[in-house]
Amino acid sequence: MTNKKPGAKIAVFPGSFDPITLGHVDIVHRALPLFDEIIMAVGINSVKKALFPLEKRLGWLREVFAGEPKVKVDFFEGLTVHYCDKVHAKYLIRGLRNASDFDYEKTISQLNNIIGKDVDTVFFISQPKYSHISSTIVREIIKGQGATESFLPAEIKIEYNGDLPK
Repeated sequence: MTNKKPGAKIAVFPGSFDPITLGHVDIVHRALPLFDEIIMAVGINSVKKALFPLEKRLGWLREVFAGEPKVKVDFFEGLTVHYCDKVHAKYLIRGLRNASDFDYEKTISQLNNIIGKDVDTVFFISQPKYSHISSTIVREIIKGQGATESFLPAEIKIEYNGDLPK
C-alpha cells in the first residue's frame, strides 16, 4: 500500500471524514508538495456513532482523490501512531481552524510524539474561507436536510431516503 522507497516521506491524515469537507481537501492539496505519499486514514472509533458507513466514507475519499496518485485511502482501529508505524509514516497531518483546535491538537501531537516512534505532526492553518467548516456542523446541516454544496466536494452528493441520508 505505501511507498516502499527508502526515505520516502509518508504522511497520514487521520479523521472520521464523516463527511470529508472542502477544508479537508484544501489541506491535502496544500500538503501534497511536502510528501511522497499521503494516506487518508479513516479512524474507526467505537465510541462515536458515524452518520455515514465506513464504506461510503472510503468511497468518497477515493472518488475525491482519484486523480492524485500520491493520495492513498485506508482505515484503522486503535491508536493513530500505531497505524503510522504499520504504514511507515513519520508524519501526521492536522488542520487547525481556531485557537481551540490548536490547544487540543497540540496536546494530542505531544502525546503522539511520546507514544509513537518519531512521529511528527504537521499543522496546516485553515484558509479563512474554510475555517468555519467542520464535519460536525456539516452533519447537523445534513440531518436538518439543509443544502451542503458550499461545504462538500462536488463528488459528494447527499440523497435522502426518509429521515436518513444515503
